[in-house]
Amino acid sequence: MQLDKLVAYHKALGDPTRLRMLMLLSEGEASGQELAERLNLSQPTITHHAAKLRQASLLNERREKNTVYFSINQYFIENNALATQQFIFRKKEEGEEMEDKNDSLKESVLRNFLTKDGHLKQIPAQLKKKLIVLEYMVSKLEPGHKYAEREINEFIKPIHEDYATLRRELIMHQFMYRENEEYELNPREMWTDWRVLK
Repeated sequence: MQLDKLVAYHKALGDPTRLRMLMLLSEGEASGQELAERLNLSQPTITHHAAKLRQASLLNERREKNTVYFSINQYFIENNALATQQFIFRKKEEGEEMEDKNDSLKESVLRNFLTKDGHLKQIPAQLKKKLIVLEYMVSKLEPGHKYAEREINEFIKPIHEDYATLRRELIMHQFMYRENEEYELNPREMWTDWRVLK
């Protein structure tokens, strides 16, 4: 279980230089040289802080010839902030009625999108339904176990032939994280929760 990913997010934000970098990048993409000039810092210092932000998935980078350009990863900044709030306050469901409604929706989505043998007929286009399917998939994985990419592919293939898309979706919605070519389940508090979507 990787609660340390949530901690890494806050550690990455716990530095004034990194916060200033993110504020500048919220205005748009910038090269390392531009950031160094605007913040009056050396290029190696920018590279160091960018690496910390990238490790916490708060920064994207692309290379063009010899220049590295950085951009903010707004999705993960917002998602980690929400995951932190939900983890700390452990928001409870608004009564049994809401729980029953969610259970009914979950059963309906799984019945409509999965065959009896567990094959996914199609990847749902609607985010809420997609998250229900992804949650169902990861419920069959073992928490704390590190999976090679090949193992994750083999796990997904019987469910749906487009294993690459589903593998990316699991990472994108924080059901899993990838490090050194290995995949592991995130704590449930970090998963994008379909129950809070309208």
